[in-house]
Amino acid sequence: MTEQNPELIAGRYELVERIGQGGMGRVWRAQDRQLFGREVAVKEILFPPAMDDDERATLVGRFTGEARAAVVLSHPGIITIHDVVEHRGAPVIVMEFVRGASLAAAIRAQGRLPVRRVAEIGAIVLDALTEAHRSRIVHRDIKPDNVLLAKDRVVLTDFGIAHLADATTKLSRSGIVIGTPQYMPPEQLEGKRPTPANDLWALGATLYHAVEGQPPFDADGLHALAVAVFTRPHRPPVHAGPLAPVLDALLVKDPAQRVGAAEAGRMLASVLRSLPAAEEADERGRAPEAGQNSRKDPTLPAEPSPPSAPAAPRVPTVPDSGSTPVDPRRPSPDRSTSHPPVPDRPTSPPPVPGPVPPPPTEDLVSLKATAEAEAGDRKAGRAPVLTRRSVILGAALATLAAGSALTWTLSGDNEKPHGGGAAGNSAEGSAVTVAIGVDAPLTGALAELGLGVRNSADLAVRTANEKKVVPGVRFEIKAVDDAGDPAKGATNAAGFVSDAKVFGVVGPVSSSVAESMVPRLAEAELVNVSPANTSPTLTLGPDWASGTKVRPHDTYFRTLTSDADQGPFAARYLRNEAGKGKLYVVDDRTAYSTALVSGFTAEFEKLGGSVVGREHVDTDQRGFSGLVAKVRASGADAVFFGGYYDTAGALSRQLGQAGVDVPLMGGDGIYDQQYLTSGPEVDGDLAVHIGVPAEQQAKGADFLARYRKAGYAEPAGWYGPYAYDAAWSIIEAVKVLVKANDGTLPGDARARMSEAVSRLAFDGVTGRVAFDGYGDTRNRRLTVLSVESGRWTSVTSGPAAP
Repeated sequence: MTEQNPELIAGRYELVERIGQGGMGRVWRAQDRQLFGREVAVKEILFPPAMDDDERATLVGRFTGEARAAVVLSHPGIITIHDVVEHRGAPVIVMEFVRGASLAAAIRAQGRLPVRRVAEIGAIVLDALTEAHRSRIVHRDIKPDNVLLAKDRVVLTDFGIAHLADATTKLSRSGIVIGTPQYMPPEQLEGKRPTPANDLWALGATLYHAVEGQPPFDADGLHALAVAVFTRPHRPPVHAGPLAPVLDALLVKDPAQRVGAAEAGRMLASVLRSLPAAEEADERGRAPEAGQNSRKDPTLPAEPSPPSAPAAPRVPTVPDSGSTPVDPRRPSPDRSTSHPPVPDRPTSPPPVPGPVPPPPTEDLVSLKATAEAEAGDRKAGRAPVLTRRSVILGAALATLAAGSALTWTLSGDNEKPHGGGAAGNSAEGSAVTVAIGVDAPLTGALAELGLGVRNSADLAVRTANEKKVVPGVRFEIKAVDDAGDPAKGATNAAGFVSDAKVFGVVGPVSSSVAESMVPRLAEAELVNVSPANTSPTLTLGPDWASGTKVRPHDTYFRTLTSDADQGPFAARYLRNEAGKGKLYVVDDRTAYSTALVSGFTAEFEKLGGSVVGREHVDTDQRGFSGLVAKVRASGADAVFFGGYYDTAGALSRQLGQAGVDVPLMGGDGIYDQQYLTSGPEVDGDLAVHIGVPAEQQAKGADFLARYRKAGYAEPAGWYGPYAYDAAWSIIEAVKVLVKANDGTLPGDARARMSEAVSRLAFDGVTGRVAFDGYGDTRNRRLTVLSVESGRWTSVTSGPAAP
């Protein structure tokens, strides 16, 4: 699907711009041509690329049928579904287009929200949920991301999408749960059949987050979070005032004892009566009235003032409240309709081929039993010990709007391995535990890459433990999710630093996340080996392109080469192998694009090639008729594009449609499965990717065989082998320090890890692993790929230097 005219969905919905992207879908603003150009939101489902035609057809039928069931919902607090159609073999949902910011965005912008505003939002959402529950529909993913604050409405979005996700992933077997863990009740974590009580807990967690500025439960890792939800009370609300009893009633662990919708409605109505609009200033700045909760954290800032706006229509009467309807608070600002930022590389490559292991056949034991056993241990004064079960993060299922729903499975110790717990066989009882941190996007658009990185690091740790590579040391991984968000990466870095067991960090995947993490890790002398970051500034400093190279942090290393090698490698292929002599060069003005085009152009002209035209485009540009005419007139026999797949795909398609039969080549920014959906015109296009596929590595076949045998649900992907070698670098460094210290870890081992890594040289699954004085790999290799019959196919691989 593209943003170009005249393509229509179902012959009537004309795409205008993409406004959102998730792990399983994209959201577009569109116009309904049959209804005088009415704006609508179009949600396009993206199925996994490895799915065969029969599976796809079955799942399309299931998804479409269940989506149409949600059309029956009609309520001002529920987003309206206009149509459910099929386009290019995938289902598309057409919904009303609502301008507004999500509750999550409001929390991020303002911190905690005023009590009255949160109570008003709660009353509207509760009324919407009551309507849905009457129709026997349970949302299952209530969270701040799915509550939209429009000009005159509070709208619950993605109604039923979490439920419909079952159809796209075949998650129908026992033990699978769908939702977002911070807002999931115990029974949903346990995988029980969803009931309206699920949504009431999630509503309580959402309102708690809005009024307190943080979720009711927080823990380091998914397993710890689940245990907390099962066994511990939520944090007492500090800022909720009269709303606190409502939150406590909604967050009761036993669904049979949890407050029902009618009683919750009466409680919210009482809260609103106690907080008339004229008293909002009191709850933001002055001492609370008598009878209000006065627990206040003096270290936190005062409540921010809400934006002013015209009065909104009344809130629907809460169910069975018997009270007078209340007026809603002033609205939040409109959401910007500007394009999303350019995605940070790398983008998702096709998975490494290999058989998918079957699901476990034994009955799954409830995590609740494990959590209760741990609680019993604490009461008895014993250290908490996991019995037979632990939680794993199985895959990332983004809901079709912003935010992701996590898919969890409950797995035994001898079943699928997991990230974040002990790996491999237990070492001797006297062994010292060394943790390797893994930071990667385990949810969101880059989740497939991140999960492959996590699993591959886990495999390295399991292998080290099984072979007792370092006698007296038992390794484990501590895997955390950054969701591709630099802010989360910075938080994760602080967590690694504070954990004395962590001796090194593998990751992150995105260079933008690395820029927020690396300085913090360096300050604490914590070594960091990345399998995917490609920005040259991380190792060579900000002025590397001008010839001034300075290593910013001596704790940072990477196991694959950087963007500095992409352009020259592409130029040598086009000039020497493809025989192209006249190039038209296009960039999108981003730092990545500028560096890529600069290196390419210098090398191409050095080899005797000629650049016959140059053009700058915008990252969100999709119309290129003028540029196409210039390329045709120039006589260029190829186009080199520095940028990303969405812009490149549109340009290539329009070149082909205009009869300009020349290949377009780009860097790893265009190497993405979505590029293949641009149309048949992209066949013959080329991309350079950093690194070499596992199948072409000397030890790659063995790595892939061991990876499949281990039973990971997700493919290792392009970066998996490099993540394995990154983790093994940390293991080898620990081995060096132990050997030099008479078989034990020295007291300052963590601070000495960087020096140990810098001196390493060993044969890894990606080839010889060693680092130069800047922390870059000495094994700098790249690959050219071509689109052939709608698939990316490896053409040639070679060293960065000729």
